Amino acid sequence: RDPKVFWYAPEEKWVMIVSADKEMRFYSSRDLKDWTYMSAFGDGYGVQPSQFECPDMVQLPVNGDLNIKKWALIVNINPGCLFGGSATQYFIGDFDGTKFVCDTKPEVVKWMDWGKDHYATVTWSDAPDNRRIAIAWMSNWQYANDVPTSQYRSPNSVPRDLSLFAADGEIYLKSAPSPELLKLRDISKKRSFKVSGTRTVKEMIPGNEGAYEIELAIKNQHADIIGFRLYNDKGEEVDMQYDMKENKFSMDRRKSGDVSFNENFPTLTWTAIESGRNELKLRLFVDKSSVEAFGDGGRFAMTNQVFPSEPYCHIGFYSKGGSYKVDSFVVYRLKP
Repeated sequence: RDPKVFWYAPEEKWVMIVSADKEMRFYSSRDLKDWTYMSAFGDGYGVQPSQFECPDMVQLPVNGDLNIKKWALIVNINPGCLFGGSATQYFIGDFDGTKFVCDTKPEVVKWMDWGKDHYATVTWSDAPDNRRIAIAWMSNWQYANDVPTSQYRSPNSVPRDLSLFAADGEIYLKSAPSPELLKLRDISKKRSFKVSGTRTVKEMIPGNEGAYEIELAIKNQHADIIGFRLYNDKGEEVDMQYDMKENKFSMDRRKSGDVSFNENFPTLTWTAIESGRNELKLRLFVDKSSVEAFGDGGRFAMTNQVFPSEPYCHIGFYSKGGSYKVDSFVVYRLKP
């Protein structure tokens, strides 16, 4: 089910990965017609119990070093998400043309995205400069058929360039917004200021119809909480914060707009962040029905749908336990 086929150059053969409930099965072929079973991976690995779907596998350099490469086996699961429902996890390891061997213990779980709405991820071959670009379906099977939209059932995520980085003895997948997205930027405005208590920016950009990008560069000055909320004049908001004591980034959509259509929709999602970081960078892609957050160049990503009755036109910054400096706050209106 959901086969993924790629060319394995060292042995000049095609490799197909097929999901089979709780495992991935590998087949090989020379002509794309006759296929031979080689091996399987996944039984007992990652979130259990769950159903494996939409497999993919890419080879990438670690920290940009072309002499050190690893394979990332991407597996979409349903159910099993940390916050309920469907999600994308991945495994890092080696592939010898026949079988995949994971670097970590079976119980280790690595999420490609830490939001509630990132599923059915696929990557693209033959991208410019040999890049690996991924796009996900922005929804969750817990409520995909109930979202308050017409003519469609949720959009795709923005395209993301994949790479690998090492931290604390582990290798992780990085998801960074693809550079082509820079061409969408239109009107922008840059500000810098200190936050000690609260600071509000009204009307972030003129003519805001709901699609914009925010770039934030923050330097902490002993604050325990670095927070900001996108909101509109209806009292609807998405609250995000860095908890510097717990080393977490979170996004709270429980007051984001219409959350009544399914009991599983109102959610706070979170991810761990590296400790001891006083300089933080964040990119937010906001659309009429979604917020996608990318921290520190994509070292974490978080994707959540929202359904406000009007665009979030304002942003309110707040601090607890100290202050922080917003070295750069830039808002770009995005062209259609």
